[in-house]
Amino acid sequence: MSYPEKTRSNMWFLLPIFFGMIGGIIAYIIIRKDDSDKAKNCIYVGIIMMVLGVILNIVLAAEVSTLDPGFNVNI
Repeated sequence: MSYPEKTRSNMWFLLPIFFGMIGGIIAYIIIRKDDSDKAKNCIYVGIIMMVLGVILNIVLAAEVSTLDPGFNVNI
C-alpha cells in the first residue's frame, strides 16, 4: 500500500539525538508513513548516536582506571 508523501518537521531528528537508538526507532515508527526518507535518516542518526555513546563510555572507563584510588580525600 502506498501512502502519500508529506514532509515532516526536522524537529523529529531531536528524538534520536537525545535518546539514541530508542529515539530513532520511535521516530521511525511515527513518521514512516508520511516521510519515509526522514524516517530512515532518524534510524541512521540513532545508530550514530548509539555508537558515539559507546565510544565515549569506553574512553571514560579507560580514564577512570588511571585515576589515583585515594582521590586525596580524608574521611
